Amino acid sequence: MKIIVSGGGTGGHIYPAITIANCIKELRPDAEIVFVGTKKGLEKDIVPRYGYPLEFITVAGFERHLGLSTLVSAEKLFAGLWEARQILNKLKPDLAIGTGGYVCGPILWQAAVKGIPTCVQEQNAMPGVTNKILSRFVDKIFLGYEEGAKAFAGKAEKIYTGNPVRKEILADNREEGLKTFDLDPNKKTLLVFGGSRGARSINNAMLVVEQKLAGRSDVQVLHATGTLDYENYVAKLGEGVLAAGNIKVLPYIHEMPKALSVADMAVSRAGAIGLAELMVKGIPAILIPYPYATANHQEFNARALEKQGAAQVILDKELQGENLLPKLEKMLTEQNVLENMHKAALAVSKPNAAMDIAKGALELVKKN
Repeated sequence: MKIIVSGGGTGGHIYPAITIANCIKELRPDAEIVFVGTKKGLEKDIVPRYGYPLEFITVAGFERHLGLSTLVSAEKLFAGLWEARQILNKLKPDLAIGTGGYVCGPILWQAAVKGIPTCVQEQNAMPGVTNKILSRFVDKIFLGYEEGAKAFAGKAEKIYTGNPVRKEILADNREEGLKTFDLDPNKKTLLVFGGSRGARSINNAMLVVEQKLAGRSDVQVLHATGTLDYENYVAKLGEGVLAAGNIKVLPYIHEMPKALSVADMAVSRAGAIGLAELMVKGIPAILIPYPYATANHQEFNARALEKQGAAQVILDKELQGENLLPKLEKMLTEQNVLENMHKAALAVSKPNAAMDIAKGALELVKKN
């Protein structure tokens, strides 16, 4: 069996693709899986580390206004369509899977035209443009959020699976995590992160919060500021806060599975895969959606979890330490609030999503 997997640009598209591919290999060890991406996306560095071959096509996203860049993108799209067809002719796959990003467009569309079984995995509550277009051609769409179904008008079968989560996230790493980050097992742990580059608005609010929480006996903070803002943040925070011992500030958290295993609550952005990881660990969250995300999809993600009682939302433009701190205090001091959010998070989580997607995708090959 030969399978093409395409998802590129950001880790939010690439890691789900790798997780699904790994599950397919568990189910069908004989499967030959080849990834398709671009040389500009993160996939060129990430995919080879997991041992999968990677083919490249030329394609670029379209700006939301007409101009010279639109013509350049159109030219690259046609080049990508031709290259995608060449790859399909060479590999002759039995199945093609896309996990989002504009790189999926040419390869999935060409595969559908050639009659190859196709499916896409949409991570967000508000689907991206590429997947909306592909929904008119592919056979199945695996939904990260039930709310995403209404955005697809195509013929594809829509299946709510949740978003794929890496196996290392699902493992219990609490004891290792406490040692790794030098944390007190008797204190509640607040995990704060704003994505790989950090989030300045979250950092600004946390300055107020951490100065208030410093020295407390009931709580400790593990905060990743992002590498660009780290030195500036530590300087503003002051040596006295850090000397209190319960505020841990890092530029970046490399051991996120361990960090999630020790977290009792979180403050974060609202990227789909990060939220899926929080939910499978049952971590109540205060979410600050990134305001410039395409089609405001992070707020849609956050609102969906807020509706289920698993999270609270503060818009980026409204975020201040003075309105973040009371929400955190309520979670810290009123045990029923934290416990109810914890139960709600576990209730909406889908720990078997990756395997369910892999099985659903392979069913298309059997039908064919």
